[in-house]
Amino acid sequence: MFTIEQRDALRDRLLQLAEDDERVVAGAAVGSLAVDNGDRFSDLDLTFGIADGVLVPDVLSDWTRRLVDELDAVHLTDLERGPTTYGVFLLPDELQCDLSMTPAAQFRPAGPRFRLLFGETARGEPEAAAPAATGALFIPTPVVAGDIFGWGVVYALHARACIERGRVWQAEHYVGAVRDHALSLACLRQGLPAVQARGYDDLSAEILVRFEHAHVGAVEPVALRAALAVSLRALMREGAEARLLHADAVAHRLAALC
Repeated sequence: MFTIEQRDALRDRLLQLAEDDERVVAGAAVGSLAVDNGDRFSDLDLTFGIADGVLVPDVLSDWTRRLVDELDAVHLTDLERGPTTYGVFLLPDELQCDLSMTPAAQFRPAGPRFRLLFGETARGEPEAAAPAATGALFIPTPVVAGDIFGWGVVYALHARACIERGRVWQAEHYVGAVRDHALSLACLRQGLPAVQARGYDDLSAEILVRFEHAHVGAVEPVALRAALAVSLRALMREGAEARLLHADAVAHRLAALC
């Protein structure tokens, strides 16, 4: 597993990239590391404001190539929320990094976990206030193999962090998410409905046997770790059988969790 020193070094490298990129005009830490020092399981979350007239996807695409080529990152998935685009990456030693980028004119705190590192936030109020979010059990995931696999990996890392923090009910939620993303990936590969568990019962016995011990037997660390390992092994196997290009790299990096 990654060390705090590795996480800090990655933060410093990304901030240096931002300083060298004239398209980036502001940056902030978000998440747990924005309000305190987090803990040894905290991932790295950075957000950046992009100069007016510059396309955010172009900047994020350039940064993705640099993270992959220079830092051996695996690009897990992207997410768009309003004007902000997120990229989620897995680096060696199970270090997750979330980068988000927003046009400078709309670069504002989205919540209390926001600490400006350089530049300025946008002045004034948004032109149209966004409606209050009602929340969802999981982040909406396109029915695309790479995205299903990527979010399954993210949930596995969240599950591990919750177990180690003693947040066992939250951990149980995320372990279930890993299992369900693996099952959904299996359904997609078999040509079955991959949403709302509609295809689960039609999967072959050969596939379903892989999930026999994927349910959490008790809400305590040992049982949670065991169910997480089974669910994650199933996810890695489905990623490999779907022939996802980065499945082998991810499996190698998460071997300790399996």
